[in-house]
Amino acid sequence: MNKNRTQQVVGIGLFTAIIVVLQAAAISIRFGVFNITLVLIPIVVGAALYGYKAGAWLGFVFGVVVLFTDASVFLAVSIPGTIITVLLKGALAGLISGVIYKLLSGKNMYLAVFAAAIAAPIVNTGIFLLGCRLFFYETISQWAANAGYPSAGKFMILGLCGVNFLVEAAINIVLSPAVLRLINLGKKTIGIKTGSKVQKSMDEAVGETENSETT
Repeated sequence: MNKNRTQQVVGIGLFTAIIVVLQAAAISIRFGVFNITLVLIPIVVGAALYGYKAGAWLGFVFGVVVLFTDASVFLAVSIPGTIITVLLKGALAGLISGVIYKLLSGKNMYLAVFAAAIAAPIVNTGIFLLGCRLFFYETISQWAANAGYPSAGKFMILGLCGVNFLVEAAINIVLSPAVLRLINLGKKTIGIKTGSKVQKSMDEAVGETENSETT
């Protein structure tokens, strides 16, 4: 195994551990029905540093932790539906974030980071809503009626994930400059040449961020 491959394996392993710890720690943090997700930022950073496949893996790990910590209500309704929804939403959040970053990073580094960071909660929540519609709609309709909502759709959006999505999206947007710096540092650590087009774009983006913060 060469040096770069070893660095990649170690780096992905480190991000995997971070995601497990952060998501487990988020059990007590609630802004709605479910725990708030703290791991979308490390998933985005990992996807940017090691590629969209690594992003998919990190998202999958996030999903596995959610299954064991925050999915009991849905597991009681449908075990297969819960497993499919939870694992798919995490894996696709990491995969799509990584793809978006890869497509945009050569053009504008800050745009790439911002788009990848905002894509993660959108995909995560979107797949969750799709899973609710496919696997749990009858049960959710009953929940909506009991909670006084006029429809199951409004209950899914406003009651189940509305507040969580807004909080998670806001965290990712606010932390985008910090994510940019982490990616910049990580790229240098794993060996992107200083004179490359991507590295220049990263340095320029970081410089613009730092200048805006000091003015």
